[in-house]
Amino acid sequence: MPSTTSAPPVDGPAQSPPESSSNLGPFKRRHRVDSDPDPHGAAAATAHNTASVIANSSSSSSSSAALPDPKRARSSIFTSPYQAQFHTQTQTMSAKVQGKRPETIDLTRSSSSSPHPHPSTAHGSNTVTMTTSRGAGSGGRRAPGLQPHMGPRKLVIKNFRSPTSARTADVDRYYERARAELDAALAAIFAGRPTSQPMEHLYRDVEDICRKGDAAPLADALRVRCEAYLSGEDVLGGLQKEKGGDDVALLRAVLAHWKTWSDKMLVVRWAYSYLDRSFLLGGGGGKTTLGINDMGITLFRKAVFGSRNQGLDAPLGLRVIAAVCSLVDYDRTGDDRFEAALLKEAVTMLRLFGVYGKSFETRFLIDSHTYFSTFAEERSVSYGLKDYIIACERLLQREGHRCEAYNFDSTTKRLLLADAHHVLVEQYSSKLLDSTSVARLLGANDVGSVKALYDLLKLSAIQKRLKGPWEEYIRATGSVIVSDVNRGDEMVIRLLELRRSLDIMIRDAFGKDDVFTYGLREAFGFFINDKKSSVAWNQGTSKVGEMIAKYIDMLLRGGLKTLPKTLLSDTKDRADAEMSGVASTGDEDAELDRQLDNGLELFRFIEGKDVFEAFYKKDLARRLLMGRSASRDAERNMLSKLKSECGSSFTHNLEQMFRDQELAKDEMKSYKDWLAGTGRAAGGSVDLSVSILSAAAWPTYPEVRVLLPRKVLEQISVFDGYYKNKHTGRRLTWKHNLAHCVVRAQFDRGPKELLVSAFQAVVLVLFNEVEGPGTAIDGVLSYEQIAQATGLPGPELERTLQSLACGKVRVLAKHPRGRDVKHTDTFTVNRTFTDPKYRVKINQIQLRETKEENKETHERVAADRQFETQAAIVRIMKSRKVMTHAQLVAEVINQTKSRGAVDAGDIKTNIEKLIEKDYLERENGSYTYLA
Repeated sequence: MPSTTSAPPVDGPAQSPPESSSNLGPFKRRHRVDSDPDPHGAAAATAHNTASVIANSSSSSSSSAALPDPKRARSSIFTSPYQAQFHTQTQTMSAKVQGKRPETIDLTRSSSSSPHPHPSTAHGSNTVTMTTSRGAGSGGRRAPGLQPHMGPRKLVIKNFRSPTSARTADVDRYYERARAELDAALAAIFAGRPTSQPMEHLYRDVEDICRKGDAAPLADALRVRCEAYLSGEDVLGGLQKEKGGDDVALLRAVLAHWKTWSDKMLVVRWAYSYLDRSFLLGGGGGKTTLGINDMGITLFRKAVFGSRNQGLDAPLGLRVIAAVCSLVDYDRTGDDRFEAALLKEAVTMLRLFGVYGKSFETRFLIDSHTYFSTFAEERSVSYGLKDYIIACERLLQREGHRCEAYNFDSTTKRLLLADAHHVLVEQYSSKLLDSTSVARLLGANDVGSVKALYDLLKLSAIQKRLKGPWEEYIRATGSVIVSDVNRGDEMVIRLLELRRSLDIMIRDAFGKDDVFTYGLREAFGFFINDKKSSVAWNQGTSKVGEMIAKYIDMLLRGGLKTLPKTLLSDTKDRADAEMSGVASTGDEDAELDRQLDNGLELFRFIEGKDVFEAFYKKDLARRLLMGRSASRDAERNMLSKLKSECGSSFTHNLEQMFRDQELAKDEMKSYKDWLAGTGRAAGGSVDLSVSILSAAAWPTYPEVRVLLPRKVLEQISVFDGYYKNKHTGRRLTWKHNLAHCVVRAQFDRGPKELLVSAFQAVVLVLFNEVEGPGTAIDGVLSYEQIAQATGLPGPELERTLQSLACGKVRVLAKHPRGRDVKHTDTFTVNRTFTDPKYRVKINQIQLRETKEENKETHERVAADRQFETQAAIVRIMKSRKVMTHAQLVAEVINQTKSRGAVDAGDIKTNIEKLIEKDYLERENGSYTYLA
């Protein structure tokens, strides 16, 4: 039987068969009816799955088959391109070849009909033919009906078409229905209802319309529908009509509509994805055509903020911008109306719409500038420097955190903080750099506040302007310390504590900025060499040099235990020392070395180093002769530091002192050998050791008269004769006040060895003469008897007796008891004396240096400085021959500044003296060398 199913028109959409009559099972993609680009070409026809389909044209002997779209999935009911091509070629084959092909038999004719087509065929009626093997029937006769037992057969459906007018009507109805379905779907999506058609059906409708060539009208229709929805009263149209009210509530409503609109546009993109990909994004609509996503954003932005051509200044958009700025103000002032999530979403929406930079950022920066100005003005009046720094630091932290937490643009953050730095720091730099306020922070060692101040100034690149208040504070504080006459002994300790605190400030607050390190050195050099301090001490030489020498003497005698804990190294200092390759400062020797370096840091600032040399030489001699050095290695280390700092000429005499000590040991060894060689006793109960010193290298000491015991005098006479015979022309001057002894004593609780000075030993030996058998005095000596027997002057004798009878170690008993020694006191041996140590050291009461002695030392330094000035003048004139007064004065200052600062007036005085001695001659304002 021929097929009675009507094929869809060529130019129209195919009508899907009812679901009840479909035997294809699950949903299959329907065949496109408008895929044939030729409206007059052959149409596809449906047949049973076992039949092949061939399209044939009635207007041409050879017709071309319509091929399906290669990009579309091919169903099993579609025409095979190979079969269509094969049938087309068959019609053009030769007769010989056609004789071998199956015969085509028209099953719609009667046996007596003519070979011409049925009239119904010309009118588009269905024509069904059956192809059989050529041998199946006799030539010229119509083959019998379909006979399956005869072999393969082919069923051919030809010219299966509808009339042209009917076909066009079907196509129009299909597209109208597709557009209606899409309109209904948009209405359902915008209303929030599910669509009546499945999403894939809507996608096919969009695809068919686009393939037909109506993509542009479809896109225009979609845009119109979107605009209509957004302008509705329930969406943005109602918000646009609102006047007044809370801007934040308006912003909240706009954000809610934006979220809803985003969700709806996502569904629209699903349905219209073919239009989006093939036409809008694919370039079919031109370069200015926007995709569905961008179109949705643009339409919403236009509805809220207006078009770009109008400046994006719609009233609704301005209120939205104002609401975002209000949220920022709420956050700055701590208002409870602040909503963090709302601000973050609003900023994200503004950046998405592209109105962030042009509309919001400008308004935000203007409002922020006003806020910063008000903030700085209020805080600068009511807050001190420390509180103002803390407030500014917290403000900048909050502003930076807000920009990062709420998706502000990085450019906005940079512009905002730059404006904040300008307003808070640069415009109020006079308050931040106020010398009094900065000095208060530095004086309190407020490292945190100073660091915050430095960081604030660094943000505006004006941190170097802090150097002025920094140096001013150091000069003022240092001058007070140096000029404090009542606390002169604490001068160096206080200076080192000041230096220590400033070093910590540079390390922790200024980040080791070299600018402040140089400023510290300049300030220290200024107040240490300021002549006002010399005036306060009534001296013409540096008092600081003297006190530094005494500080180093204290350090080398007592070690680290004499220092306050504030001067010792902390963990950061130890880490820096280890990183720099220096031994860890946790070691005692390394820490002592570091403290010596700190003392030398002050020594470097001194211009008159001759004062330091005089007092250091004096103290070094005492340490070497009395054996009071805490460490011999530390003494050598200090000497090498001075040599590297000032040169070998500065330390020549100091090195000679160490050499004299070594030579003295060799001399005594030679003396002992001489005694053994001559057969003389080694001194019996007296073991003599002599230190021979060079008078030029060692300081001068006053003569102190004392009557030595007879046995000691005998040993001294023997050594004196030995030395003079060995070294002809030399003379020995004995300094008994610098000698020390070891005295063996017998007490009731056992023997002891007492380490005492020569004067103490002379006094103790006297009691041997009054406590022996047959004595009438019974071991008691009066003050007058001791003075007469020793020949010591009153002050020396009082100090000696006080150290033996009133000190911590009392080997003598004074009657009556008391701390002071009087001329009426009597003394006896304290036989009950006991001490856990066998060798006991009895320290002599230290005699503080008198003002006269100190003044004498300074005067001697000043006199030596004048001689050095004259020597410099002679050296300069000897090499230059002729010089003007100004040139000579400048050159003398340059050559003598390392030893001590000399005034121009002193230089002129020395020039006059040299003129009187005929070394120079003055002529026409110049000096000429004569000698």
